[in-house]
Amino acid sequence: MVIGLTGGIATGKSTVSKMFQERGAKIIDADQIARLVVEPDTEGLQQVIAVFGEEVLDSQGRLNRKALADIIFHDPSARQQLNVILHPLIRAEMKRQTAEFQRENMEAVIIWDVPLLFESGLTQLVEKVIVVYIPEALQIVRLMERDQLTEREAKARLGAQLSIEEKKKMADFVIDNSQPVLHTERQVEQLWNYLVLKNG
Repeated sequence: MVIGLTGGIATGKSTVSKMFQERGAKIIDADQIARLVVEPDTEGLQQVIAVFGEEVLDSQGRLNRKALADIIFHDPSARQQLNVILHPLIRAEMKRQTAEFQRENMEAVIIWDVPLLFESGLTQLVEKVIVVYIPEALQIVRLMERDQLTEREAKARLGAQLSIEEKKKMADFVIDNSQPVLHTERQVEQLWNYLVLKNG
């Protein structure tokens, strides 16, 4: 069983992902894979340099994520170019890891932890979708606190993704993470039991 887990920036998706992992889910983390495919000497990094130039590298020749983020968050066409490079590489590695987990255990509950699950058209590769939800106003506050951003910067980052309200409408399951952590934990426990039962 392959389940997609998504949310919006600062909705607490990583926290929920960790809760599922503690219960026995196999997690495939798209953010980790996105870092992996642009390590030095990878095809991914070479393609990024070809499009964005050497100014997106740090002094050690590694990808300078902040420099790249500053470009793509204010330029939709640059963001699109980056997606065209990275998405196929990330998808291929996620499929490889999924096949590996399934070889080890056909009964495994595998969770694809993907921030842009809807945006990158990956929903057809998973059986069900879980959305980690908080209201947008709270999302802005948490993002400003977490990343030390101004309200304008936080809204620009949110604007780069599908709104959390849209994602909520398209979800098979919603985990509301706007309350204390115990409230989230109870929802995860309930959903985990359901998934395990459904998976036989």
